[in-house]
Amino acid sequence: MEELRRLLREMEQYQQRLEQENEELRKQNEDYLDSLQRERASFANYKRRVDLDNASFADRLLGDHVKFFLPVVDDLERALLHRPEDPDCDSWISGIDLILQKLLKALEAKDVHPLDLKPGDLFDPNTQEAVTHEENDNYTDGQIIEVVQTGYQIKDRVIRPALVRVAK
Repeated sequence: MEELRRLLREMEQYQQRLEQENEELRKQNEDYLDSLQRERASFANYKRRVDLDNASFADRLLGDHVKFFLPVVDDLERALLHRPEDPDCDSWISGIDLILQKLLKALEAKDVHPLDLKPGDLFDPNTQEAVTHEENDNYTDGQIIEVVQTGYQIKDRVIRPALVRVAK
């Protein structure tokens, strides 16, 4: 009988050790799970940051390449502003206009858009560069008198500010 009691105590002690070990393993498991979830969240944030950085880098790179073609757009626009009056030049003028439109559509396809400015708009130094500040009876202080050169942007980032004349 004494032997049975001893065995019973040993079994109870053994059961307590197993329960204690089981509880320690549960806590360790919870710690591992918490750590894994934190690492997953951290990795997802890292991946999101890298994707945003890559997209921003791609936009900057595109902007650098597009800047190379903007003087061509300016020249084509100037050519159309000073078109010859000779009717024999009508097909030439149409060709230049088609080339300009094709180039503008190619830029639009890459999310490059001209800044929408017109005389009377307020001057914004974030998107515009003032080439002159001059007195003008038709415009109030800080209004654009004329857009000298069109500005362009990719998404919300200005790749070339507009050159404008501003009233003072």
